[in-house]
Amino acid sequence: MEKRTLGRSGLEVSALGLGCMGMSEFYGPGDDAESIATIHAALDAGINFLDTADVYGPHTNEALVGKAIRGRRNEVVLATKFGIVRDPAEPTRRGVSGKPDYVRSSCEASLKRLGVETIDLYYQHRVDPATPIEDTVGAMAELVRAGQVRYLGLSEAGPETLRRACRVHPITALQSEYSLWSRDVEDGPLPACRELGIGFVAYSPLGRGFLTGQVKRFEDLAPDDWRRGSPRFQGENFAKNLELLRHVEQIAVEKKCTPSQLALAWVRSRGKDVVPIFGTKRRKYLLENLAALKIALTEQDLRRLDELAPKGAAAGDRYAPALMQYIGR
Repeated sequence: MEKRTLGRSGLEVSALGLGCMGMSEFYGPGDDAESIATIHAALDAGINFLDTADVYGPHTNEALVGKAIRGRRNEVVLATKFGIVRDPAEPTRRGVSGKPDYVRSSCEASLKRLGVETIDLYYQHRVDPATPIEDTVGAMAELVRAGQVRYLGLSEAGPETLRRACRVHPITALQSEYSLWSRDVEDGPLPACRELGIGFVAYSPLGRGFLTGQVKRFEDLAPDDWRRGSPRFQGENFAKNLELLRHVEQIAVEKKCTPSQLALAWVRSRGKDVVPIFGTKRRKYLLENLAALKIALTEQDLRRLDELAPKGAAAGDRYAPALMQYIGR
């Protein structure tokens, strides 16, 4: 398995990471036994970078990942996140918190659920507009000094926030959405990461499953699938995005690969400092995605993809308005 180093930190991870969110929530019913088998298969294949968060479930995904890595902790670079707050009375409602006391209590709770003594990479999931980033990162830095966390990260943060955070403590990684239909990070966050020596972890490199070609109709989504509330999967946006998908599928046919493999190969091509984390809860798709490591895109391939999937090509916002307000802060 190819390895990549996240920024200047020295933290080395596999060139592809496994996002575990969908194993517990958001993308239809889960199967814990199959999910654990998928994590084990990923580790066996050389993927050492696992990604979870306290908000997934909520809380149940961390417990699932902890169970899966029991006895194999030394094989894993374990990443989790804090900062998105859910209302038990209203599961769809979200808030954010970066208050120092919340940082500390969230870390303690995550360590217990994961069953580990140290979190390798601890992210603030969304920047809290009511708490100075210096206060939040200061509290996160205390966790490093206490040995509870090794490296720090932010998710969906803007360039100026990254710069301010780095003045408090080195930031190892920025995790933000990046794919053939979400390229806005190229205009600010990704250049800032390179300026500051921060690694870039690309979540949803398959466009929340849209770029797999498996979702052709809105009705293909399970009744409890959160994508039913995503602007890109609705109405005219969905129809327009199918046109983008058709271009990807055509190039995939020419390259003798699946659309998923092409989409992953494209994200990997964006630089040695970029690490895509794809999500799956089934071994079948894990193996399919791993084959993306064998795909080499030529300069001509990349030019065609730039022409067919330029910045802003996807129709609709990435999230509903209530969640978009926390992007790029």
